[in-house]
Amino acid sequence: MHIPTVLQFGTSRFLQAHADLFLSEAFPGERPVTVVQTSGDPSRASRAAAMAQGYDVRIRGLQDGAPLDETRHVTSVARGLTLGPDLAEVTQLIAGPVDMILSNTADAGFRQRPEDAAPRFDPAMSYPAKLAHLLRHRFDAGGAPIQVMPTELVRNNGAVLRDLVLTVAQRMDRPYRDWLAGEVTWVNSLVDRIVSEPLEPAGGVAEPYALWAIEAQPGLVVPCDHPDIDVVQDLGRVERRKLFVLNLGHTWIISAWLAQGRTGAVYVRDVMENADWAAQLQELYETEVLPGFAAAGEIGGLADYIATTLERFANPFLDHRLEDIAQNHDEKLQRRIAAFIQWARGNGDTGTKPRLTAALEGKTT
Repeated sequence: MHIPTVLQFGTSRFLQAHADLFLSEAFPGERPVTVVQTSGDPSRASRAAAMAQGYDVRIRGLQDGAPLDETRHVTSVARGLTLGPDLAEVTQLIAGPVDMILSNTADAGFRQRPEDAAPRFDPAMSYPAKLAHLLRHRFDAGGAPIQVMPTELVRNNGAVLRDLVLTVAQRMDRPYRDWLAGEVTWVNSLVDRIVSEPLEPAGGVAEPYALWAIEAQPGLVVPCDHPDIDVVQDLGRVERRKLFVLNLGHTWIISAWLAQGRTGAVYVRDVMENADWAAQLQELYETEVLPGFAAAGEIGGLADYIATTLERFANPFLDHRLEDIAQNHDEKLQRRIAAFIQWARGNGDTGTKPRLTAALEGKTT
């Protein structure tokens, strides 16, 4: 398989324990990734340099019902750069050898900034604006094919990033805009893995479960062969499973926890250790969630996904605090539970959903 030359924007511990680990496992002995630290934070600049020295990812949790605790060494990062002082080198890479751009720039990464209106590159710009200026060097050098793969948790993240880049490029010439829209491959994907804590100076502690679902399209180049990479025709099906099983389960747990006065558990794993609470969650999935997916024709493999989700919730090594999940609870109720009921009803599921309804009403059943 072709070994891609990857330019990665972001030093997050998620990417360290996800895409960078995948590439290390797929191409042992190779170092295809150059990491670019974009925020200007000196601590993150040192992290990027440490990643190039090789780092550990500790995998801790349950896998097929058995405890797993192992360390994997990641060697896919060749070097770490800082956008600003190393701008000339980043520009040279984009203009020439790089064939894949990867990013995870946190929640604020796509958010527009006043500096985006500047006529020239400014390190204070948003990530899409930076990309609009940096890709211009690729175009000027002949416009060789390049693939852009954001992993930010934004629905249709590739298409969203493309449109944000094109908005900035409206101030640039038409041939370049046409190249961005027609020749660059913008990839939609969905990623999932809990990386619970960092290791210093680089690395992290992660759960065994990982997913990189990539939406198929003409010209797509899969970064590597890996068991946790899944190329799918419809990313919406994957998104719905995550939102209406994993995320919905978290929100139902919080509703029950709040209704009983924030007592009975501190972490998600405590819920799974409570036989009655765990049984209610299992019944919720079987009697209220599964029928909705069945009505939509999306039942295939769902029982396995639910079993995996419950195993993730029971991870004895993961300190997933209920207080943290309870942030923005009212908004999550609408996006996860109310939206699921509406979606299920729209697909013909007419069954009662007492636990989900009670959660919306701030009650327990």
